[in-house]
Amino acid sequence: MTKIVKPTNEILMQAAEIIKNGGLVAFPTETVYGLGASAFNARAVAKIFEVKNRPYFDPLIVHISRFETIYDLWAKLDERALNLAKQFWPGPLTIVLPRKKSIPDIVVAGLTTVAVRMPANKIALDLITYAGVPIAAPSANLFGRLSPTTAEHVAEQLGDKIDLIIDGGKTEIGVESTVIEFNDKPVVLRLGGITLEQIEGVIGRVKILTVAEKPHSPGQLLKHYAPKVKLKIIKNGNYSIPQGLEAGLLAFREAPPGHAFKCVQILSPAGDLQEAACNLFSALHRLEKEAIDIIYAEPVPEIGLGRAIMDRLRKAEGTGGE
Repeated sequence: MTKIVKPTNEILMQAAEIIKNGGLVAFPTETVYGLGASAFNARAVAKIFEVKNRPYFDPLIVHISRFETIYDLWAKLDERALNLAKQFWPGPLTIVLPRKKSIPDIVVAGLTTVAVRMPANKIALDLITYAGVPIAAPSANLFGRLSPTTAEHVAEQLGDKIDLIIDGGKTEIGVESTVIEFNDKPVVLRLGGITLEQIEGVIGRVKILTVAEKPHSPGQLLKHYAPKVKLKIIKNGNYSIPQGLEAGLLAFREAPPGHAFKCVQILSPAGDLQEAACNLFSALHRLEKEAIDIIYAEPVPEIGLGRAIMDRLRKAEGTGGE
């Protein structure tokens, strides 16, 4: 089994050497755990796709630790994108712009654009700095499965397939970064840790396109973020369970009185969407380990981080985003 280690300075320098030498390191960010390789090493990046069973048409996000690195990655800048970066970096916002040819095709799935973000996590930033290269890193899980918000989640899914897992505790935000692409008009490709309201407060109205047959961003496929057992979103307050099924409930604030669910996970007793987002994947990880046939999930209000939560639940159900 791959070692899970605490992020001492010595460990981070060892992890950076692994990255430099073409290896794979799982590390925490403020959103979920990432599986990192040097963004300029095509062979190392290919290992990410192999380990995750990820299709090669699904592009990766490149993580940076210094703002100036954008000039090594983007061939064309956009004033609106720069305004967002200055406002929300480091943070859970990924920006997609035309790429430079120095980035291997495998990183961007052959696209003419590259997705870049600067994580708001000291462990991640130090690792990138010590490695001396941008790090390409999708979530550190098997493709299409629940995202990892603890080091243990990474170990459970990827086992001994990677070189090192850095344990930075439970992630703070719990859902992936928001992804926005800039052409003539800005388009949100994935809802995430920076809310639509925050983005529109800086650059005005944006379009949302969170499902695509040929993704320009991770998380745009119709089915994604899925537990091992079937998930169904509760509609019209219908909590009835078909006879013969053992069911679990992902509740927003509390379980309904007199319920017949075998197990219940509550996202936020206070109804706080930030707390709910932080607990989302951990709660689903716990539910999928129960001996149940189906997970029923309560919808949450689609404002702020609630949009990102509902995007993940619809993808887990297989009904797409907005």
